Amino acid sequence: MIKVGIIGATGYAGCELVRLINSHPEAEIAAISSVSFEGKKISDVYPSYIFLNDMVCETSADVVKKSDVVFAALPHGLSQELAEDCMANDVKFIDLGADFRLESEDDYKEWYGGTFLDKELHETAVYGLPEFFRDEIKGKSLIANPGCYTTCSPLALAPAVKKGLIELKGIICNCASGVTGAGRKPNQGNHYPELNEGFHAYKVASHRHTPEIEQTLSKLSGEKVTVTFVPHLLPVNRGILATCYADIKSGVSFDDIKKAYEKFYKDEYFVRLLPDGMCADIHNIKYSNFCDISLHHDSRAGKLIACAAIDNMVKGAAGQAVQNMNIIFGLDEKSGLEIIPPAF
Repeated sequence: MIKVGIIGATGYAGCELVRLINSHPEAEIAAISSVSFEGKKISDVYPSYIFLNDMVCETSADVVKKSDVVFAALPHGLSQELAEDCMANDVKFIDLGADFRLESEDDYKEWYGGTFLDKELHETAVYGLPEFFRDEIKGKSLIANPGCYTTCSPLALAPAVKKGLIELKGIICNCASGVTGAGRKPNQGNHYPELNEGFHAYKVASHRHTPEIEQTLSKLSGEKVTVTFVPHLLPVNRGILATCYADIKSGVSFDDIKKAYEKFYKDEYFVRLLPDGMCADIHNIKYSNFCDISLHHDSRAGKLIACAAIDNMVKGAAGQAVQNMNIIFGLDEKSGLEIIPPAF
């Protein structure tokens, strides 16, 4: 059994990791940590785990010592030294934060206000979006697990971008996320009276996931891609719906685009390309690692509209992290993740 450590286990993403690893057939939780709840049981923080997982939160140093792989579910700026510690102890490290996602230190400085503490270590990090970079992930020790918006939007657009079927200028990613994306710590924005029965955009044209989306699409296309990214906050717990707009290139038919998507995703278990007439819906992917994609054609405007839905806590965080763990250890990629979304 692979011994798993989870640092930041009492946050929403860390809590999801506990849920998924607890029933993984080839991995077991060796230790968990939480700064806020050190010395307390995870089931004291989340009563749904009572009698199923009553592990006590230890220190991060203890977690590293007991583990073959460590997941870090922490805010940005806290993972770089942990990664160094894991590498020194021959422990695999999967970072759910932002510290290793951006390849450019200048971008990291601009969007996160930080620096690369160890540039050579950053060069060893692999961006963990399996549907695009699976071969690079295999056998690696340091994985930068993508964020939620940065998983959903590129999955919606990848085949059209990679095959050169759409114009790379003027791409719009219009996304809406459940409130768990804001984290567990209360603030005015996720306070119930402020959130309930509302729906609004936030961090318009200034969200930190923008350069990450552009980095992935640029890699796929081989050209510099700039997108307009507008996130919105939904009054629901879970889920992201990305509605992405792009101009279809002259001479390209919508049928060409559909065929490209079918070919690109035909062997991807976790990507479900929906039949014509269906629309991606966060209701249908809840608690699962699936990404549902629906394609739509605005023939009057000559635009592709690609919709993608994921659970931001699973495919957008913990589930994708487990998918990456499975890949780096040579396990079946679906192991521990074959969860059927509830029908209601």
